[in-house]
Amino acid sequence: MVLALSVGAATAAPRQTERSKQKLAAEQNRAEIAAKLAKLKSEVSRTEDAREDAADTLAESEEAISNANRQLHELAEEQVETNAKLARLTSEQTRLAGVVDAQKKQLATLLREQYVAGNEDRIKLLLSGDNPNRINRDLQLMAYVSQAQAKLLASLRVNLAKVESTQQKEQNAKDELDEIAQEERDQKAVLEKEKARRAALLGSLSKKLVAQRKEIGTLERDEQRMAGLVDKLSKLIKEQAEAAAAEKRRLEAVAAAKAKAKAEAAELAKARQAEKERLAREAAAKPGKPGKPVIPPTFKPDPIDADEPTVAQAEPKPDPNQAKAADIALAPAAPDGAFASLKGKLRAPVSGQVAAKFGAKRDGGPSWKGVFIKAPEGADVKAIAAGRVVFAAWMRGFGNLIIVDHGSEYLSIYGNNQSLLRRVGDAVKGGDPIAAAGNTGGGEDSGLYFELRHRGAAFNPATWVSF
Repeated sequence: MVLALSVGAATAAPRQTERSKQKLAAEQNRAEIAAKLAKLKSEVSRTEDAREDAADTLAESEEAISNANRQLHELAEEQVETNAKLARLTSEQTRLAGVVDAQKKQLATLLREQYVAGNEDRIKLLLSGDNPNRINRDLQLMAYVSQAQAKLLASLRVNLAKVESTQQKEQNAKDELDEIAQEERDQKAVLEKEKARRAALLGSLSKKLVAQRKEIGTLERDEQRMAGLVDKLSKLIKEQAEAAAAEKRRLEAVAAAKAKAKAEAAELAKARQAEKERLAREAAAKPGKPGKPVIPPTFKPDPIDADEPTVAQAEPKPDPNQAKAADIALAPAAPDGAFASLKGKLRAPVSGQVAAKFGAKRDGGPSWKGVFIKAPEGADVKAIAAGRVVFAAWMRGFGNLIIVDHGSEYLSIYGNNQSLLRRVGDAVKGGDPIAAAGNTGGGEDSGLYFELRHRGAAFNPATWVSF
């Protein structure tokens, strides 16, 4: 019997890892909001002149560099997490193996004792002519011993299933690490190729880029483009916030209904148990009946059963009542008023020298709506406060651009980045790296263009941020 419970060697055919499935699901979840943002970008650019900006030639390459760097950043984080998961699984497998060995020995001892005692105990007891109450008590004790054996056997089955499950998870983690390593090699190759391509394009476009950067019309169009993007984003954020709030109310109602049903079921079970106990007391009090039954000994399952799911529980299934990703992708991640309370306490998004200040004139053109901070290419750009990424894409005049919503209609804007490390919908904390500084979008110097806006209007970051 014990041998029949042993775990067979894994013979599963090559399969898709959990990581691959999760990545596919995440991409599908992003599709809806990505379509909305693509439409938004198209609307922002629709009113512009049809003529192409010189920096547009760099767009594809700069986006590819950003994507490759973001992938490498994400893969590095995944690698750390997967290694930690593998270490936990290995430790758990060792612990489970010890528990299973102990339970097998315990079961073997019980089976051996039962074999030695023989299977005639019950019949001998019934034919012994002994006191009926004693016979009843002894039969009940034998039944409780059998129940304890059955529970031990069930616990062993559960733990054997856990051993097999943990082995599968270990193998899955190893497969995921192999996947990550291959993807890292692929992304590094893409990155080197696109960097070389961009360098060649910059060499051929340098004069045209310099000339266009000085055109007043170009600067004005850049400003109008940003204003249009912020206005449309603000509208979309509001819609998403309302959708998320409605979804939250719906989930709360579902949870309340479930809690009520659970409480009613518990009350019903309690009433049934009380009735059962009452009937048992009445039956025991009747004359000519055997005495009070012996209270069975409590079977304590192995402590591991309290921490791990049983076979019946299995793995938790996704909750169909969870909010859809598209309904929360742009919903504010920070509560109202949280950002305003940080005025004057915020740190600069990147370390460097402020080369252009808010309100200063730009070569006879419109004044700066933000600040430009000179910084080495690849320097960490950090979120100034908690919020949610609501835009992360290449945009004419601003290169690789990322925008974070901090709630209460406050936005922080980070432009000219070499790479964007976060995706739309990601919640961030103050100080989290969200990009790497650069000079994308036709910028002359490496650094970061930074703006703060409230209700669509740009305001001086210097009154909020210590540069």
